[in-house]
Amino acid sequence: MHSYRSAEDYLEQILILLETKGYARSVDIAGALEVKKPSVSVAMKKLRENGYVSMEKRGRISLTDKGYPIARQTCERHKALTGFLIKLGVDEQTARADACRMEHVLSDKSFEAISGAFASENR
Repeated sequence: MHSYRSAEDYLEQILILLETKGYARSVDIAGALEVKKPSVSVAMKKLRENGYVSMEKRGRISLTDKGYPIARQTCERHKALTGFLIKLGVDEQTARADACRMEHVLSDKSFEAISGAFASENR
């Protein structure tokens, strides 16, 4: 895997698939992230070796207790940042793409400030 950002993207996508389809498979992850299946296989091997995911015999992928919080946090950041950018007038497609990059590099302090400002605007 290329970076921690890449790992977070994979974990986030696994969570999204688990919540929307009830399961996650390598082929689904590859399609959603627009990467080739061999790339997913390499990533899943590293995530499994580091204790973030587990793989079932039928090829289904699950998040472990170590992987779930990272996936949840990344997903929450993505949703909040996307909403914030849309509120600022950014079109949805650009907002989603920018939020995907921002979610990995934004400090907790800055994210909390953005989330707080966004939350107070929605009251």
